[in-house]
Amino acid sequence: VQLQASGGGLVQAGDSLRLSCAASGRTASNYGMGWFRQAPGKEREFVAVISGLGVRTGYADPVKGRFTISRDYGRNTMYLQMNSLKPEDTAIYYCAAGPSYQSVLTGSDLQWGQGTLVTVSS
Repeated sequence: VQLQASGGGLVQAGDSLRLSCAASGRTASNYGMGWFRQAPGKEREFVAVISGLGVRTGYADPVKGRFTISRDYGRNTMYLQMNSLKPEDTAIYYCAAGPSYQSVLTGSDLQWGQGTLVTVSS
């Protein structure tokens, strides 16, 4: 499966942004998909995950209540709606796909997209 992330940009604190991740190639509705991010000087961290059928979602504590992950199966696209953005959300955001919800949650056996930069100014 190939993943293409898009939608990043420069916004102000409190603004909203929606990231997209288009999947192509060998896709499967039962793949888990998710978002990770890497801030300057920090390790890549988990942000959000959605199960293959979209019935289960999970979020990292720093983004709970502000970010929403979703999938459009007709378009083979995953989204991350980010509201109430904070400067600490500044990072390169990567989308990923794995054989299960758990694989995404643990960051194992994943296919990665190329990343999209989100910059939040204060």
